[in-house]
Amino acid sequence: MSVDKPLAGKTVLVTGALGGLGAPIVEAVAAAGARVAVHHLGQPDLAAETVKRLPDAVAVEADITDWDQVERMVAEVGTVDVLVNNAGYQRAGRFAELSLADWRRTVEPDLTGVFLACRHVIPGMLQRGEGVIVNMSSQLAFKGAHDFVSYCAAKAGVVGLTRALAREVGPAVRVNAIAPGPIDTPFIAPDKTPEWVDQRTRDLVIRRLGEAHEVAPAVVFLAGPGATLLHGQTLHLNGGGVML
Repeated sequence: MSVDKPLAGKTVLVTGALGGLGAPIVEAVAAAGARVAVHHLGQPDLAAETVKRLPDAVAVEADITDWDQVERMVAEVGTVDVLVNNAGYQRAGRFAELSLADWRRTVEPDLTGVFLACRHVIPGMLQRGEGVIVNMSSQLAFKGAHDFVSYCAAKAGVVGLTRALAREVGPAVRVNAIAPGPIDTPFIAPDKTPEWVDQRTRDLVIRRLGEAHEVAPAVVFLAGPGATLLHGQTLHLNGGGVML
């Protein structure tokens, strides 16, 4: 393993691999020498284009909220050395108007999907005696947000799941999380007015939205040999919005 290829020889499964955060993560782990399993749902053409660009990659499709589909996906990938739980969903909704279906539409991919991917990957990691999991949370898990109760709750659940898993499956399996602040991706496009950007960035030290390429290196770090002392931790990549 070389310094510039810290993930050489590793297979990294990235869920939500074609999204605003997922695509840079895929590129970063590939550049770090990993074989990448590019997860998607209903985007076979884009997944094929992505895989074609990478030196060693495979596309896998699954509904991350479905037990059987996740089980088949993991079996198709084979050995998973690193799991990056990046798939997610976010939509604004006033709590007083939130239906059970609305609640589940967010919580299922954002929290249950993390559980399912971990549940099917961890047994193999424990059997081999090593593995890494990186879960994507959010700064909103720590500060809350108007009209995003289900999203905040799900992302807070990811933090709790990360801590509990780290204690249960460590030290063989390292489990950590990343909590980004507002990142300029298509994820926020429906809300991105000048007023919205000002509101979201006024309490940030950097006074701007983060960029997706600023998150990806943290994934490589947590997945690599430089993070061996990190268990159950959350890296707060939020430009100073939340300080813990």
